[in-house]
Amino acid sequence: MPRIILFVCAFLFLISTNHLQAQKAVTVANQFIKTLNDSQKVETVFPFDNGERYNFHFVPMERKGITFNEMNDTQKKAALDLIKTCLSENAFHKTQQIMQLDAVLKILEQRKPEDHFRDTGNYHITVFGVPSDQTIWGWRFEGHHFSFNFSFDKQKMVGGTPGFLGSNPGIVMEGPQKGEQVLKEETEAGFALLHSLNEKQSQKAIIDTGAPADIFTFDKRNAMIEGTNGIYYNDLSAAQKQLMLQLINVYVHRYTKLFADDMLKEIQKAGLENLRFVWMGHTQPGLGNPHYYRVQGPTFIIEYDNTQNNANHVHSVLRDLKHDFGGDELLEHYKTAHTN
Repeated sequence: MPRIILFVCAFLFLISTNHLQAQKAVTVANQFIKTLNDSQKVETVFPFDNGERYNFHFVPMERKGITFNEMNDTQKKAALDLIKTCLSENAFHKTQQIMQLDAVLKILEQRKPEDHFRDTGNYHITVFGVPSDQTIWGWRFEGHHFSFNFSFDKQKMVGGTPGFLGSNPGIVMEGPQKGEQVLKEETEAGFALLHSLNEKQSQKAIIDTGAPADIFTFDKRNAMIEGTNGIYYNDLSAAQKQLMLQLINVYVHRYTKLFADDMLKEIQKAGLENLRFVWMGHTQPGLGNPHYYRVQGPTFIIEYDNTQNNANHVHSVLRDLKHDFGGDELLEHYKTAHTN
């Protein structure tokens, strides 16, 4: 078969697969909405251009949207099905582990049974817009220590960030879950790249012996960290370049493969030579060794911070500098469509 025909067939297959994935999300989102009663819909469904869509955070707080505590079994299943349409199996598993860590914290902090500051069911689903393959819409899955913000334009998922995962404890030190480390991949991949550097390279990568109290982008609407410090991709050996790309993959593949592949293509198109790695704080893992790293390129920022609770409390995030919350272009497209 001629090469051009093979290319066209592959392109058409990709378009078809993307369409099927988006259509599945539309179907599952509508199935979830149908399980809600009228008062729950008012609490859960908002217009796409509602400012609530940018109310991103990862701490225990009052939020919009229905919680798992308020859902019956049918609604919970529908909510979990929706989550699975947008996250990889690995990331979905991490969200379930993180929810259960609130029970660990409740014991560690000696909170009373009626105290719901730590609550494994206080995690919210919020929908923005009307899900269909002809509309712009999105939804959010958020609570203590994770936040995922998805945006769809007709037949494609165009945004999945901010995408935050945190873990407290970073490593469970006692009890039935002793030894559990939810964000082990994120931790080990960062240290693997750091420890591969020689002395000269380390001097470029390590910009401070002290670690920041938290990620720099935090809950900002627009994520940007100025500066050009750190070690660049082209300053790495071939093996080290692979370690950097593997670290990026840990974060990007929190999402379904097709969405992750699209994001990786954008990263590559923007130039791998523009990628840089920054480290702050201790250079060995362990309790009492606070540390932070960042991987940044023209299209994205990855941040990881483990400083709180004697360096046993991890925050990690992926921000898409163009498509966070779907991006400004998508919002303008939505507004134009609704004023014509």
